[in-house]
Amino acid sequence: MKAKLLLLSIALVAAGCVPVLQAGLPDPKLTARDKQMMALAEPDEWRIPDIRNKVHYSTHEMPGTIVVDTGSRHLYYVLPRGEAIEYRIATGAEAYGWTGRATVGQMKEWPTWMPTASIMERWPQFKVYLKHGPLEGRWDNPLGARALYLFQGNQDTLYRIHGTNEPGEIGQAVSSGCIRMRNFDAIDLYNRVHIGTPVVVI
Repeated sequence: MKAKLLLLSIALVAAGCVPVLQAGLPDPKLTARDKQMMALAEPDEWRIPDIRNKVHYSTHEMPGTIVVDTGSRHLYYVLPRGEAIEYRIATGAEAYGWTGRATVGQMKEWPTWMPTASIMERWPQFKVYLKHGPLEGRWDNPLGARALYLFQGNQDTLYRIHGTNEPGEIGQAVSSGCIRMRNFDAIDLYNRVHIGTPVVVI
């Protein structure tokens, strides 16, 4: 498996992506609930490789910053010495994306999910949630294992960086504006950040 990850990383470098320093970083430590929920996940959660790398990354942002590159569909957690952890993501579909600066205002494990007013306007079938309330946090919840809630000052932007119950869509522009990650990646990032972590979406 490690040999395959290394070959994939070499291919990414050849394709013009950021140089890889360490391919296939180990998975984060899971809680008991993480293990319970992930055991119920769809087969794609295990069938599709989940690769996070340490890479060379040139940026003016300070270490500890999250940089979301919507063009390449990668998220970078900036480290010292010109390095970063690179994650593959899914971004907002055209016209539903968001760019700008924010901070992590809230952090939740296995968060509940309630469709926003704009989602219910675009997809009226979601209005049923007005009757029965939010979907509990579990393996088939659209927010997945973790969610970071992006704020500007004290104002919730309504945009999130979160896990997913559809790992096959990572790498695409498909969401209603939020940033989706594989669940293991969302857990890994969650473990690295804190309330107040700066976020830049470009």
